[in-house]
Amino acid sequence: MGKVPKKRSLADKVRKTKTSIEIKNNPFEVKINRKKFEVLGRKTKHDVGLPGVSRSKANTKRKETLLKEYKLKNKSSKFIDKRLGEYDNKIAPEDKILQRFAMERQRVHDKKDMYNLNEEEELTHYGQSLAEMEKFNDMVNSDDETEEKGLLSAELTAAHFGGGGLLRKKTSGEQHEEEGGHRAKSRQELIEDLIQKSKQEKRERQVQREEAQELTEKLDLDWKNIHALMVKNTPKAEQADRPEEMPKLDPYDMMVRELGFEMKAMPSEKLKTPEEIAREGRDKLQKLEADRLRRMMGEEAGDSVQSRSHLSADDLNDGFILDKDDKKTLAYQDGKWNIGEQSGEDEEGDEEEGESAEVDESEEEEQEDDGNEGEDEDEEGEGEVEVEDGSSEEEDGHSDLDSEQESEDEGREQDDEETSAEPKKSLSEEEMKGQQEAAKAELPYTFTAPESYSDLKDLLHGHTPDNQRLIVARTQKCNHPSLAVGNKLKLQKLVGFLLEHIGELASLSPPELTTVDKLIPELYGLCQIFPDAACKAMQRVLGDAAHSMEEVLEVKGHVTFPALDMLIYLKVTALLFPTSDFRHPVTTPALLYISQALTKCPVRSLQDVTSGLVLCCLAVEYVSFSKRFLPELINFLAGTLHLAVQDKTSLGYTMVPPFRPSGKNSDLLVLSDSESCKNWSKKSLPLSATQHLELTTDQDRDQHRLMCLSTCLDLVKRCCLLYKDLASFPNIFQPIRTLLSKHLSTQTLPEPLQELHSMILEAVSSAPVTNSRLVFDKKKPIPLKLLTPKIVEVLDYGKKRGGTKEEREKERLIHKYKKEFKGALREIRKDSRFLAKEKLNEVMTRDAERKRKVRELFGSLATQEGEWKALKRRKKK
Repeated sequence: MGKVPKKRSLADKVRKTKTSIEIKNNPFEVKINRKKFEVLGRKTKHDVGLPGVSRSKANTKRKETLLKEYKLKNKSSKFIDKRLGEYDNKIAPEDKILQRFAMERQRVHDKKDMYNLNEEEELTHYGQSLAEMEKFNDMVNSDDETEEKGLLSAELTAAHFGGGGLLRKKTSGEQHEEEGGHRAKSRQELIEDLIQKSKQEKRERQVQREEAQELTEKLDLDWKNIHALMVKNTPKAEQADRPEEMPKLDPYDMMVRELGFEMKAMPSEKLKTPEEIAREGRDKLQKLEADRLRRMMGEEAGDSVQSRSHLSADDLNDGFILDKDDKKTLAYQDGKWNIGEQSGEDEEGDEEEGESAEVDESEEEEQEDDGNEGEDEDEEGEGEVEVEDGSSEEEDGHSDLDSEQESEDEGREQDDEETSAEPKKSLSEEEMKGQQEAAKAELPYTFTAPESYSDLKDLLHGHTPDNQRLIVARTQKCNHPSLAVGNKLKLQKLVGFLLEHIGELASLSPPELTTVDKLIPELYGLCQIFPDAACKAMQRVLGDAAHSMEEVLEVKGHVTFPALDMLIYLKVTALLFPTSDFRHPVTTPALLYISQALTKCPVRSLQDVTSGLVLCCLAVEYVSFSKRFLPELINFLAGTLHLAVQDKTSLGYTMVPPFRPSGKNSDLLVLSDSESCKNWSKKSLPLSATQHLELTTDQDRDQHRLMCLSTCLDLVKRCCLLYKDLASFPNIFQPIRTLLSKHLSTQTLPEPLQELHSMILEAVSSAPVTNSRLVFDKKKPIPLKLLTPKIVEVLDYGKKRGGTKEEREKERLIHKYKKEFKGALREIRKDSRFLAKEKLNEVMTRDAERKRKVRELFGSLATQEGEWKALKRRKKK
């Protein structure tokens, strides 16, 4: 049901009939533009404005222009003649008609042939169309036509028109006469004739082929007889004297044969994920441990149940193995094949593969460890402290699986040999006991992760350094984080346990530095997997050491140098964490601890000098990449050189604590005998001297003093190379330069130290002085203010009209541009609002029409439902 349209009221009609005079007289539709002040003689045009009238005019104009353009948008109301050649005056009218006709035929033809599946192509057989050969009952040959054309025979008349006597049944004699004469053949008869013809042609071709073959053979026989007469027979003696000429091989043929014997590309294995690698490593260790336990129990290798290998459905079971590389390389030597030598070499290679898995492990581990830690020790230079009785080779703990794989391959080959060859004899009792003892002495392959430090200590107790490294490596592989849920926490605890164990090994007397050297690569691997746990553990160690140093300083006022275990921790920190960062949660506290130790620890003995030089070596290692300036380092090196000065009366430089210009312990590095320089040879400073130093004779003390002095000079040289780019380099090294040039003479030093002495002086003195004296900046004097008035032309009641005519015209144009620009923006905004309003009206009109239709549909449905219910009630009655 539609909505009743709203009736227009009488007021609307009256409002439309209002004149402009009534609008002007209405005070509510008039706007008065007030002025700030009156100007005599000025005519004004816009004293009174009619905004309603202006708005209606603008809307009317937009409806006539903008609204029409909007409604005609995307619509074309032009008729364009697109016929061929219509606008081309060079083509004659007849040619235009022909071209249009051809194009029309082409278009119709293309449209027809769109779904035409080659209907116009005619299929033939032996020159005859298959469409005509389908039914030959009505076919009339041209040979059967008679000269009497146009005559009607009785049979034709009877067949087509009928007739009394002509419709009678033919007799058998007449039928026989007709069969004897010429008549049209049926389709079946024609097909049989075609088959007979094709068979006959086939037989004829076969006969021709056989005849040609016989003639060819006869010709060959005749040619052989003639050729025997033409060829000249040479005697056998002449043939023996002539050397046999080998035909030269074509380079292309040689290349083809070489390519046949080249090695074919083998498919590579897919890349494995870290979880798969860890799982395979764990499985290999478990298999080796099971084999060790079996040998320890006295069981033979053949007693174990072997799993049957998978056989393919295409396997011929002929013993042909594709896994082994049996392909022999073809080679020539002296004109003969050289195949037998390779088999002998293979047999020798098989005999050499009988070594045990443990020996292979140790050899491969040593080979892999050659290049791991050597680089770190090379970076320390000549003056860096080296570990005493420690090997430069360090192991990474990941090489034992290769030897385990080899042992598995050897065991598999032995099993194959046992199955193929005769069964071997069982081992004797003595051999069995020896095998059991060897298995008991062998290191286990699987270990559980320790839950506490005491468990780790019990696990590593009594083992050699190499075995301790293997135990830690196998523990890490058996408890990889990807294998179980709790393994991650166990390995994180293992990081702290290893750090504690390293500190305990360093605090022993004598320290086990070789074991520490072996365990550091395993600790590095765990640090790469769990950096947060390693960071927290090292922070805990450094924090405890710093707090203990502060407590001792508060109580006593001085503190001793750090022990050897703390020096090892500082070295491990430099190996595990980056030292070149601007701020790091581990290396920054370690560097601060070194600086505090170099400043607060007094030097009272040669052991303190040794510990201080070790700290200086660590400090140089920490700042080698970042080139950070450490004043504590330079101060300690200058103080160490001051300890070797004999005459301390007029120094020319100032000493800073922990050193004194003169006093009780200011002559620690002064030589007691000048003759000891002749027997001295340059050596590295041992780390064990920081823990316990026993020097009984004066010669031993002088030798140690020269070692300390050599290390100190080498560190000064390295500091010169580090800080040579600083602007204050000459001022920083001025005390050291004065000390070396005036107080520490080269005559009392050995030759290696004299070279270092001269190199340091040359480096410090050759540095250019780039800084200049500080002076005040020369400023230009400020002139006094001028009191000359500036005359500006003022016109138009307060508006400045200065400048030339061009400037005033430019200002006028700029003002006009701004005014027009603002007006254009205002009109664009009004047009946009008008279009938005029209679009909204269209949407509302469409929605109202849709609602009206929906209401009509609902109304019709309601009417139908009511009629249906009324009909249903009537039926019930």
